[in-house]
Amino acid sequence: MSELQRSLGVWQAAAVSIGAIIGAGIFVLIGVASGLAGPAVILSFILAGLAAMFTALSAAELSSFITEAGGSYIYTHHAFGRFWGFLVGWMQSADYILGASAVAIGFAAYFTYFVNIPESRFSLLVVGCSLPLILALLNMRGMKAAAGANSILVLLKILALAVFVIVGSGYLFSDGDMSNYSPFLPNGVSGLFHGAAIIFFAFVGFNTVTVIAEEVRDPKKNVPRALMLALVVCAAIYIAVSVVAVGLLNWSVLANSAAPLEEALMVATDNQIILKYVSLAALFATGSVVISMIFGGSRAIFAMARQHLLPHRLTRISKRGVPVYAVAAVSVIMSLIILVSGGNLDTLAQIFNFGTLMTFFFINLSLIKLRWDKPGAERSFKVPGYPLTPLLGIISCSLLLAYLSRYAMLFGVIWIAAGVFIFEVNMNRRGHQPPGNP
Repeated sequence: MSELQRSLGVWQAAAVSIGAIIGAGIFVLIGVASGLAGPAVILSFILAGLAAMFTALSAAELSSFITEAGGSYIYTHHAFGRFWGFLVGWMQSADYILGASAVAIGFAAYFTYFVNIPESRFSLLVVGCSLPLILALLNMRGMKAAAGANSILVLLKILALAVFVIVGSGYLFSDGDMSNYSPFLPNGVSGLFHGAAIIFFAFVGFNTVTVIAEEVRDPKKNVPRALMLALVVCAAIYIAVSVVAVGLLNWSVLANSAAPLEEALMVATDNQIILKYVSLAALFATGSVVISMIFGGSRAIFAMARQHLLPHRLTRISKRGVPVYAVAAVSVIMSLIILVSGGNLDTLAQIFNFGTLMTFFFINLSLIKLRWDKPGAERSFKVPGYPLTPLLGIISCSLLLAYLSRYAMLFGVIWIAAGVFIFEVNMNRRGHQPPGNP
């Protein structure tokens, strides 16, 4: 069986997830979500974070005794068999690819703004399509080198968001004007939940560390630790940033801004060094998300190919321990999706959320099933409040699904149908066991 190299410690593993989490969600989609929820976008972040936390706890327990690469795919495979495992892996791979495509568009918007290139559909597409291909070359150098570069980008963007919170909150306290927080729920509770459904996009990268578990040292202990560390750090940062952003700039203005955080910060300071650094940090953030999603997407595909559910060629590992064909495949597909979608960030984000919420639904369900089937399995981490915690994860994912657009739902159903067709064709061709058998 093809084996990946264990080269990452707790911080590097957590940095991969932080790199996947902090990106377009906070730098770009906070504006979109503010338009839906108003100042209550603060609560939207909290609701989305809670929904992510329930699933993160389930994933932490599963990763403490299932240490193969693949994340939610491999958990579902162990719990429900080959067919359901494939469908979750099929959605998971699409999530990474669609998510990276959406984030690459966000990178392109900030890049053209930062280097003063006139923003046009052509410039956004050129920059957006180029990014996954360039970062794939970095990934080809090996996980340790790529994760090291990712860790540096993670530190730079956390520092920038800390600067935003410190400078912005200092201005709010000294100025004393809190008028932008009122009315708090201009679009009612429905707007709050719609905002949470969009903002959920900003949390989903936490699961990436479980997908690369086979490349983490002592994964039974370090993967759960890295997963929870990443989610707690990001949730704290997100809530602080949303409180400050809404206080600095009226929610309706945030909703129409291409660079909402920088525009909000302009209210608090005219220091060009600070403003440019925060703008530059958006490039760090979105760039590191694409790196992390190339990690996740390629390893998910690698895991399915190793189980003979996708072409076996995708299991090819280079001398540097990289699944080269899987990395190349996801990077090229990311660029093609950007090109075909015409750079529509909102649509890609909602489609991405459909697959992610379905994937997280099965993580929680898999934990319940494996607690029943394998009660004696040695677990270095156990979910507190079981079975309430995974049940709340299932309920929260279902509620957020209900608030996605019909277009996202339609695309999700079509994607699942395409996956079922591919699975059936592949099983008939190979003469494997019927769907549902492990």
